[in-house]
Amino acid sequence: MARKVWVYDPHSGGVNIPDRIKQRIRQRILDHAENHYSGKFNRIDVRFRGKFCYIDAYLEPFVPVDDYDPDLFGKSREERIEFLRNIPTHLCRLRYFGDDDRWSLAFYTYSHNKYEPCVFNDGNWEGTVEEAFDTSSVYLIE
Repeated sequence: MARKVWVYDPHSGGVNIPDRIKQRIRQRILDHAENHYSGKFNRIDVRFRGKFCYIDAYLEPFVPVDDYDPDLFGKSREERIEFLRNIPTHLCRLRYFGDDDRWSLAFYTYSHNKYEPCVFNDGNWEGTVEEAFDTSSVYLIE
């Protein structure tokens, strides 16, 4: 007879993020980003959907001056830079569990075009939004 075993999975479940805390969570993330990663991004976008909080960064693109071929891209170097400035770098997706300081974390994997569960820098499956930003800041390193 098979025995059922309960297994905790920090990447399933969760609860919808209440409207009353969204602005507070957004501001915590933006303040942390500005205080610890200023100059590494043009802007940070924080959005909410159901039980998830998504954090994206918009970075200053590198477009070479000498080797740029406008015919290749069909636009001037300046137009190409402006286009690239508006493409987000997906930092992470957070899952809410009903506590402002208890979230699970998933990275966006560009190789699979989806979010994949991951642990925080300290090895835990759950953490704060600030710890999530620190863990996902690997995408901001120049």
